[in-house]
Amino acid sequence: MKDNKVIMTAEGYLEAETELNELKNVRRQEIIEAIKEARAQGDLSENADYDAARNEQAIVEAKIQELEYKLEHAEIIDNKNKNEVNLGSTVTISYDDGETEEYKLVGSMEADPFENKISNESPLGIALLKHKIGDVVEVASPNGGYNIKIEKIA
Repeated sequence: MKDNKVIMTAEGYLEAETELNELKNVRRQEIIEAIKEARAQGDLSENADYDAARNEQAIVEAKIQELEYKLEHAEIIDNKNKNEVNLGSTVTISYDDGETEEYKLVGSMEADPFENKISNESPLGIALLKHKIGDVVEVASPNGGYNIKIEKIA
């Protein structure tokens, strides 16, 4: 069987661990109570509360399995090299129009564009990897490539 490593930062690993503990120790118990209350209402064939609780239970159990797999197969990246962009780097980039943005480069399982965490497998992540401050790199895009300049690596 192929060993599928899940690349994570130490911060991402702790977040996943915290979420897993919350699901196992809090959400699971809440759902069990909701199922008990719904069963107490009687006829389960037309009980929407029971169906909703069972559906939520299935979702939570699937998420628990996913997190357990991630944590079991995690390869934690510790980026100590601040001279070039690697996983775990926080990078400030500038575009041709002078606009700047800051991104943290993370494994695909941790990516969250709303928190400016981009995957190492995204077009921007691929373009940034292994480059240094001052480098101008081209980012491949479905609408055509564009250039960015690496301003800072933290």
